[in-house]
Amino acid sequence: MPNQQQGVVSVILVNFRGTDDTIEAIRQLGELDWPAERLEIIVVENASGDDSLARLRSAVPQVTLVESKKNLGFAGGCNLGVRQSSGEFVAFLNNDAKPDPGWIRAAVARFDESQTIGAVASRVLDWDGKLVDYIGSAMTWFGQGYKPLTAQSIPAEADRVHDVLFGTGSAMFVRRSVYDALGGFDERFFMFFEDVDFGWRLNLRGWRYVYEPASLAYHKHHASMSSFGSFKETYLLERNALFTQYKNLGSEALARMLPATLALAVRRAVSRGDLDSTSFDLRKGGDNDPLIEISRESVAGVFAIDQFVENLPSLTASREEIQSSRVVADNRIWELFGEVDAPSYQSEHYLEGYDKIATAFGVTESPEVTRVLVITGDPIGAKMAGPAIRAWNIAEALSKKSVVTLVSLAGVEAVSAPFDVVHVRPGDDRAMRNLEAASDVIVFQGLAMALFDSLRTSKKIIVADVYDPMHLEQLEQGRELGKAQWDRQVTDATEVLNEQLSRGDFFLCASERQRQFYLGQLAALGRVNPANYANDPDLTHLICVVPFGLNEVFPAETRPVLKGVLPGIGRDDKVLLWSGGLYNWFDPKTLIRAVSKVGERHDNVRLFFQGTKHPHPGVPEMGIVAESRALASELGALDRSVFFNPSWVDYSDRHNFLGEADAGVSTHFVHVETTFSFRTRILDYLWAGLPMVVTEGDHFAELIAREQLGVVVPPEDATALAAAIEKVLFDEDFIRAARVNIDRVRSSYEWGTVLAPLVAFVEHPVHAPDLIESGVVGAGDGSRKRAPKLRRKKHGIRHDVGLFVHYLNAGGPRVVIKKIRSRIRHSR
Repeated sequence: MPNQQQGVVSVILVNFRGTDDTIEAIRQLGELDWPAERLEIIVVENASGDDSLARLRSAVPQVTLVESKKNLGFAGGCNLGVRQSSGEFVAFLNNDAKPDPGWIRAAVARFDESQTIGAVASRVLDWDGKLVDYIGSAMTWFGQGYKPLTAQSIPAEADRVHDVLFGTGSAMFVRRSVYDALGGFDERFFMFFEDVDFGWRLNLRGWRYVYEPASLAYHKHHASMSSFGSFKETYLLERNALFTQYKNLGSEALARMLPATLALAVRRAVSRGDLDSTSFDLRKGGDNDPLIEISRESVAGVFAIDQFVENLPSLTASREEIQSSRVVADNRIWELFGEVDAPSYQSEHYLEGYDKIATAFGVTESPEVTRVLVITGDPIGAKMAGPAIRAWNIAEALSKKSVVTLVSLAGVEAVSAPFDVVHVRPGDDRAMRNLEAASDVIVFQGLAMALFDSLRTSKKIIVADVYDPMHLEQLEQGRELGKAQWDRQVTDATEVLNEQLSRGDFFLCASERQRQFYLGQLAALGRVNPANYANDPDLTHLICVVPFGLNEVFPAETRPVLKGVLPGIGRDDKVLLWSGGLYNWFDPKTLIRAVSKVGERHDNVRLFFQGTKHPHPGVPEMGIVAESRALASELGALDRSVFFNPSWVDYSDRHNFLGEADAGVSTHFVHVETTFSFRTRILDYLWAGLPMVVTEGDHFAELIAREQLGVVVPPEDATALAAAIEKVLFDEDFIRAARVNIDRVRSSYEWGTVLAPLVAFVEHPVHAPDLIESGVVGAGDGSRKRAPKLRRKKHGIRHDVGLFVHYLNAGGPRVVIKKIRSRIRHSR
């Protein structure tokens, strides 16, 4: 297997008796807006049995040509091609498709947005760009994936980026590490639904499959299987749908769905052959001939079920592996299914049976799901500070089992996410009330409860995220505002927190230090009481440590940002990084003096302050920023050994700055804010594996000293700080040991680990016992009873009217006319 190359895209094409198409597709790939050195083309010649191999060798010598000794089908051919590839991303393109010039660039840009994006589905139109081939995916309750509006006119409404269950194998991208983790396509499928099964498995593992309409390709209409017999296509579709459903549905859902699916498969087989299943009834008498003529279309369904039985041992092994590694619940996957109540075959006999089965087994009813509202006061977008990053990751973790809406009170940029992201202006209680009413659990941070009456009076289950002790922060932040304003800000922050601590059902804090502090405040408010203590003597069901987290994977560099790029920082310089913002309770001045001291012995040390202008428009640049610049200028270090980023680093770009740094630093004064703070920038250093220098006195200083992750120094001691900087930048033995220790420690701070208590609470949310006992809330206030959705029969006038409205809204009058003509044609 070739070594993987970062930034390279490997395009896999499978050729089976379509050499002319394959050569044309390769020619089109040569016209992409994508660097040739970052493109690898793999062609699998899938035992065509003609002169295809020789023709390909002659016509496209620049590609990697892989010969298969037998026809492996689409699934096996793709897997064989991937094994010969070296790209960080693998792209699959049907040999009868052509890519738009921006096909790859748009997909890779979407991957760059988040490591949680495991695959990207391209928008696919017909060859002339007039009709839909793929603009999203859907899944019937009986396991057949389908592409809504295929062969219809392009919808009038604008296309949008959104998460999907699967992409089409004719044009899709997968992160290579994800492809390997999933074992590629399931070769038992041979062809049809292998892309559906792959996407379903990918979603179950917690990766996102994002539809990116800017990644565009054009596809010829599928070649007819008439030469093989259409019944063989029916057989594969029926069999593979059973494979897909059996492997991927959870136990409870499978127990309900599989009997109905098998019954419907038989009904479909009988309907396809226009058979009379009452003809064997003894009461009817008639023909006793032991032979009966049955169409192969009918037998295809029976054979499909029999082959499902034949493959059960291996399918069961696959099922056990998939179910044991899944992290996303069926009720969340159901959200990606789209219109599940889709019969997929039209005949009056079949539709009557379909309605009977769907009604009897309740297979079209949406599963119950907890609806969670997550609220942050910070903006959501490319540039995000700590509160927004935390809220985003909370929403992402909870979205695996709940329907989540993330609300920003400060603004929202266009972002793709597995949850809704909305902006509500502070004071717009009408908008917030609607969101509150639609939620079961509300998780908020900051001032949200103080800003909205609907939250203050809500009877829903409330989770208050108090990881940032705002009243302690105001002791420092308001110091320079004068006594009256200072008093008012600290008092206001204290009252805001007291209101939250009085009403919340569950609280999140960032460290055990904070937990002990908040337990004291909760006790003063009367929340440490017999009702809460009776079944929870350690009170972890009332307040739990949920620190800030870090992503599991530190991504590879996507672009150079400092060394050899920023004037004054050379390629071989040592970069000391100050990640995050500059606030008045930090001590950058002592750091600047220490760096100047180090510069007397080493002329290649550079200090870079990553953030000065906060992304929240309501947070002004603090006085310490100007003071620090002035000191650096006075020492002759400004833009020589000390550098200030004039703005804020994009959230998705910060790994490039961390990746070029040699060490991380955080220095502060000693006061009560320090004692109970949780410096999230230290997590960035852990994430990037950077040895660090920090001031003593807070949670992370204890961790760094205990686990030997760097050097801890006394506050305001420039000499000790200079020595520590030299150690973490130039002592190679110390650096190696620190990096080993960092690798050991950082997994305990990954988001999936730190958010576990919150995820567990939201799975089984309950009101705090004392709030029920005191009558603040009722025991049943946290759960909304949802009436089961009445399903509409899939035949008759009401069904036809419903379809008319659906197609009119989705595609306009032209789509409706086409559908009517198609119905008339099939009814003849």
